[in-house]
Amino acid sequence: MNFIGNFLWLIFGGLILSLCWFIIGLLWCITIIGIPVGIQCFKIAELALCPFGRTVEYGGGAVSFLLNILWIIFGGLELAVTALIIGIILSITIVGIPFGIQCFKLAKLSLMPFSATIK
Repeated sequence: MNFIGNFLWLIFGGLILSLCWFIIGLLWCITIIGIPVGIQCFKIAELALCPFGRTVEYGGGAVSFLLNILWIIFGGLELAVTALIIGIILSITIVGIPFGIQCFKLAKLSLMPFSATIK
C-alpha cells in the first residue's frame, strides 16, 4: 500500500515539494557554513519523494532551536507556506486527504527541520 501511496504522491505534489527542498539545499550548499543545512534539506527532499510509511520524530536542544530560527528566516517559511497551500488544495476532496496530511507533515517539518529525525 505504501508503494501505491508514494507513486500517487509523486503525481499529486510530491515531486514539486521535493524539487523545492532540493533547490533550497543547493542554495545553502554554495557556502561552506551552509553545507550542514543543505545536507538536511537533501534528507527532507528524499522524504518528500516517499513520505508514506515514514515517520518524523522531534527533539533537540538549544543549538537546534537557534538553527531552526535562522532556517525560518532564510528559507523555511516559504517551504512551509508552499506545503500548506498544496495540502489545503489536496484536502478539498476525500481522495486527496491522505496526500494533504503528508503535505501538512512536510509543512511542520519545514518549520523545524533541525530538531527532527526521519525514520
